[in-house]
Amino acid sequence: MRRYLRLVVLCLACGFCSLLYAFSQLAVSVEEGTGGGSGKPQAAASSWLSGGGRGAAHRYSMKTQPVEKMHLAVVACGERLEETMTMLKSAIIFSIKPLHFHIFAEDQLHDSFKERLNSWSFLQRFNYTLYPITFPSENAAEWKKLFKPCASQRLFLPLILKEVDSLLYVDTDILFLRPVDDMWSLLKKFNSTQIAAMAPEHEEPRIGWYNRFARHPYYGKTGVNSGVMLMNMTRMRRKYFKNDMTTVRLQWGDILMPLLKKYKLNITWGDQDLLNIMFFHNPESLYVFPCHWNYRPDHCIYGSNCLEAEKGGISILHGNRGVYHDEKQPAFRAVYEALRNCSFEDDDVHSLLKPLELELQKTVHTYCGKIYRVFIKQLAKSIRERYDRLQEER
Repeated sequence: MRRYLRLVVLCLACGFCSLLYAFSQLAVSVEEGTGGGSGKPQAAASSWLSGGGRGAAHRYSMKTQPVEKMHLAVVACGERLEETMTMLKSAIIFSIKPLHFHIFAEDQLHDSFKERLNSWSFLQRFNYTLYPITFPSENAAEWKKLFKPCASQRLFLPLILKEVDSLLYVDTDILFLRPVDDMWSLLKKFNSTQIAAMAPEHEEPRIGWYNRFARHPYYGKTGVNSGVMLMNMTRMRRKYFKNDMTTVRLQWGDILMPLLKKYKLNITWGDQDLLNIMFFHNPESLYVFPCHWNYRPDHCIYGSNCLEAEKGGISILHGNRGVYHDEKQPAFRAVYEALRNCSFEDDDVHSLLKPLELELQKTVHTYCGKIYRVFIKQLAKSIRERYDRLQEER
């Protein structure tokens, strides 16, 4: 009998310990789910890969709910603050799942980014981390002057953001006209060999740049444009890339500098050219998405040549060549100004469309303006779906 009593006491003790452990784990999970609180720095870390880079990355939490986040990266230098903030605003307005912004910016822009982003903390739908512009110390000067200041930073994102599995990189002159969720869902369409996704540089070979002028290998018939680049960075870090420099396959961190050394006198568009060379030798690794996900002036400046946009509208607008800030392509500028001036108020977003359509009608003297409806077709759908979601939540 005594033996049975001892056994019962032992079982009760084990059960009590298990209960205490369960409560402790619950407390930890609740604490982690609440985030770091209202734009205050949660953590700081400085490294270039395994340590030694300059500056620190500062993470800020806006108390998003503990569900799957979409990771969005951008690199901002010079006079790109306002453009970048408008891009981030467009991402927030239409997206459904919470976002984490990874913002790489020159030091003098950090305070402005903090001030502006912290003023949006009431949204509680995004977090952000600010990073300094960082290149490998032994070749920093060479990478900085490649194409545009800071542009080649994107090449090092898989090496810097080691804890991030997948990432959407966009240029500062991007505008989301539909939820980031829809682009993010393309990750599920990758086959087992694909590590990244981009759109073709041109749809019409007769006006293509790479197929007419490039002095280096490039992907496909007309090359690819890296202004919108979706990445499975876990796969990128693991892959060994075929190349034309050695019979040995090289990993991402090992191939970048040899590529630059070999082709630096032959490339025009900097890091985009290096990506084209890389995927020329590894075409099985690239998923190519349609032009409506990266719609640029080239798709309409000489007449419409993006059939997907004609059918369903533009999903992501890419105002390269500075068209948001001059009068050369007023249709692009009209969309940019409409979103730049739009607030997060539901009524403001809902009433965005009519004034924009009136502005676009003033641009019909241009080739892009003649097809102005492609600029608002998907946008109208996104606004309507956003309104419907808000009604359901209420």
